Amino acid sequence: MSQVLDIERCDLDIKKNSSSHHTDRCAEERLIVRRGQPFNVILHLKPGSKEFKLGETNFTLIVETGPLPRKESDTKASFGLSESIVDTEWSASAANDPSGNRVSVSICSSPNAPIGVYTLTLDQEGQKTSLGKFTLLFNAWCHRDAVHMRSETKRQEYVLEQHGQVYRGTDKRIKGKPWNFGQFESGILDICLKILDDNPKFVSDADKDCFARRNPIYVTRVLSAMINSNDDRGVLVGEWEEFSGGVHPGMWTGSGEILRKWAESGPVRYGQCWVFAAVACTVSRALGIPCRVVTNFGSAHDSDANLMIENLYDENGERIPGGDSVWNFHVWVDSWMTRPDLGTEFDGWQTSDPTPQETSDGVYCCGPASLRAIKEGEMTKKYDAPFIFAEVNADIVDLVKLSNGEFVQFSGSTKSVGKFISTKAVGSDERHDITHQYKYPEGSEDERRVYEKAQHHNKLRQRGEEPGLRLKIKLADNMIVGSDFEVNAVLTNNCMEARTCTFLFFARAGSYNGRQGESCGFVSDKVEVPSGEERRLSLKLEYNSYGSVITSDRLIQLSAITIDKKTINYNKAEKTIVLDEPEIQIKLVGDVKLNQSVTAELSLLNPLPETLQDCSFTVEGVGLTDGKPITKKIGAVSIKQEAKASIELRPTTAGSSMLLVNFDSIKLHNIKSSINVVVKE
Repeated sequence: MSQVLDIERCDLDIKKNSSSHHTDRCAEERLIVRRGQPFNVILHLKPGSKEFKLGETNFTLIVETGPLPRKESDTKASFGLSESIVDTEWSASAANDPSGNRVSVSICSSPNAPIGVYTLTLDQEGQKTSLGKFTLLFNAWCHRDAVHMRSETKRQEYVLEQHGQVYRGTDKRIKGKPWNFGQFESGILDICLKILDDNPKFVSDADKDCFARRNPIYVTRVLSAMINSNDDRGVLVGEWEEFSGGVHPGMWTGSGEILRKWAESGPVRYGQCWVFAAVACTVSRALGIPCRVVTNFGSAHDSDANLMIENLYDENGERIPGGDSVWNFHVWVDSWMTRPDLGTEFDGWQTSDPTPQETSDGVYCCGPASLRAIKEGEMTKKYDAPFIFAEVNADIVDLVKLSNGEFVQFSGSTKSVGKFISTKAVGSDERHDITHQYKYPEGSEDERRVYEKAQHHNKLRQRGEEPGLRLKIKLADNMIVGSDFEVNAVLTNNCMEARTCTFLFFARAGSYNGRQGESCGFVSDKVEVPSGEERRLSLKLEYNSYGSVITSDRLIQLSAITIDKKTINYNKAEKTIVLDEPEIQIKLVGDVKLNQSVTAELSLLNPLPETLQDCSFTVEGVGLTDGKPITKKIGAVSIKQEAKASIELRPTTAGSSMLLVNFDSIKLHNIKSSINVVVKE
């Protein structure tokens, strides 16, 4: 009969365990460990207790998670002491402290165990003692874990980094915007676990859902559905037009405030693609899944799943609304994991998209789809590969609907979709182009092979400059918001004979998701273009015309169309202007020291030919602003005058951080900047 230990208390040795499990950045005093890796607890024995003797003293440890722990569902495990731990299943070993009144117990979880909050119980011949609770996460440092990542620098970036860059704009003007992921901020991990507990699959079958949490594929797909609120009480409400009753998506600078608001009062208004993706990245990293935010410029939304984007026009060159669209940019996430359901060749980065666009298995979610499957045109591989393939690889076809109901193709492109696919570089704030991970170079033999495999419509043959009319748009050099400038549409005639065309040039306010706003300029002419010559149509864009109709995206969509009704020949060129924004100057006055006041002096020059009303600066930073943004309202700022504000900060965490600054007003929205901050002890 084994000896029974008389236990006074259990020390979870949080500090040492947190350090070895890379969870020491969490802002809470609790045991958080990663699966497949040992952690230690110390049993303090009461005076007079039997001494622990290896081989004579024995006990069983019990770990349980979820509302209905069962061994059959891997949500409960019982295991005794071994001479040494093993890294393939739950196991434990113990050693006596030389003092005789302490026992050090080493516990290793299964690398395939479900993630979540566990209870730890010690059983001595039916006498059970609660040792406490711990939270188990995925483990990118464990080679047996499905999310294992070999590179330490990549693990630091994709699991531990709390700041990032989210790229927006157009393929001609790519701009990175800083974002606070804040996955280790106080309370965030519990909110991330609550997201899993609130998902409909858990509600309908908690046992099955908790068992499935051993699989990062399943967890990632759940997050794709739960970050939006279309089918459930998910985190964010998507909105692209009317933002009353909520926060404009461009105002968010980090995930923490969004997640806390959701935990307190349900779906948060409002989000758009970069917000959905950034929050998904925070939750994934918090749970231990390596994750990166990815921006695709020229992103196709293929609503009819034919891998083509069909733009329809009437005989007057007017766009017929509805159907497919191409967004200036779209943002999603890639998560790192193995794909045993597909085969080892599909391991690695997996794309998932939490922005609600189309349903998958009846739910607004998308992915995860293997990047290898997307690149190789493997459309039968789970999940949602055709939709993601089209986002980066669809052909665009422009069709004119004639009066007799027939459609005539007059233009198209095989190179407009899926450009400059971008993510933050590892270890720096530079942009890393990952287009090659999603697709082969345009026009290569491999690209042809992939398109045929994907049953894509035949591309137009590669060509340089072909005969016919060629239309392009040329922009001015300096296009800052508030200025007047001129743009030109240039029509070149490469035909053998002269052509007479109706020449139309439109300018409309736009938004990043491809929706058109109100007109801010139009000019037309009837031109005769001799062979080998060109004609220009100039359009002056004045602030008085565009200032009142552009959105906070500061986009103007240009469209030039030529119509030769004699030969039923139509040509089109489009370009999106992203107006340059003024810069925010940031200066910290005084030494930046822990728990001491420091002043951030902020300024911005008003570039508009009118007074800015209701101006304000908002700052936020992990460990700098006490976990919430600070806003300073400064009222009106006259023409060519500086908006200025001083905001007092009191750092609460030593080390490196980032101060994010946002300027807002009635006419000039969401101007952002940031500086790196080092807080000294």
